[in-house]
Amino acid sequence: MAGDIRPFGEDPSRIPEHDVLLAGFPCQPFSLAGVSKKNSLGRAHGFACEDQGNLFFEIARIIAHHRPAAFLLENVKNLKSHDKGRTFEIIRETLEKDLGYRIETKIISSAPFVPQKRQRIFIVGFREDAGFSWDGFDEALSPQDQWPTLGDILLSHNEVDAKYTLTPKLWEYLQAYRKKHEKAGNGFGFTTNKRTDVARTLSARYHKDGSEILIDQGAHRPRRLTPVECARLMGFEYGERHWTIPVSDTQAYRQFGNAVVVPVVEAIARHMEPALVRALAPKKAGKRSARPLEAVG
Repeated sequence: MAGDIRPFGEDPSRIPEHDVLLAGFPCQPFSLAGVSKKNSLGRAHGFACEDQGNLFFEIARIIAHHRPAAFLLENVKNLKSHDKGRTFEIIRETLEKDLGYRIETKIISSAPFVPQKRQRIFIVGFREDAGFSWDGFDEALSPQDQWPTLGDILLSHNEVDAKYTLTPKLWEYLQAYRKKHEKAGNGFGFTTNKRTDVARTLSARYHKDGSEILIDQGAHRPRRLTPVECARLMGFEYGERHWTIPVSDTQAYRQFGNAVVVPVVEAIARHMEPALVRALAPKKAGKRSARPLEAVG
């Protein structure tokens, strides 16, 4: 990681030239949970959130400087409806009118790929008309009765350290917290899952109490997912691909919760490939080699 994106937005020449830009910008200012939390604390959200909400414009400056043939941007589903659609309209006008790109958007769930109900908006942009559309993307997905469940990614009981089982104190707290909000008519609280279930969205706060995805252990207290299971839930460890986790559990939970689901992005890349080939054909004809993908965010 190079660190804070803002210095690169101020001087995009620090980033190597590239043909395709992959980027995400902080989702907390636009997510349902993030907006709710910021409202309760009296803090600004959306673009008014100076620390996170305006980082989209750093990406826009990088695109304006390098003029890549295409880009793929990702954020939470709520981005499109945030502030009654005004936030997304600013993004659309920036990319289309100011920068001159043709964009197509689609909200995609990770459920066909991993056992998680993670919905994200993906914004594909092409500098020239390369004939890209999302047509046919859904038809290429596996049938719903073949979608994975948690049983496909969970370790066996003997492989899970006892430290991932909730302490009596934390379990009592989560139950009391849920009862409190149920009385108030709110839906806040923990969720326990069985092997046949599909999980809620894994978040960067998972390290705090694991409440959004707890694994039922019958007569025992529920447990958190292990970092290895989170790697599988996010598709970093997928099929024959194994993933090494060199950081602490806390850092692993934060990083996986902030990541994209890898097989979803791979599927999008495959869908973009024909348009990318067309977009880069003039460069190939001019005997200029295509540069690697550039990831930002």
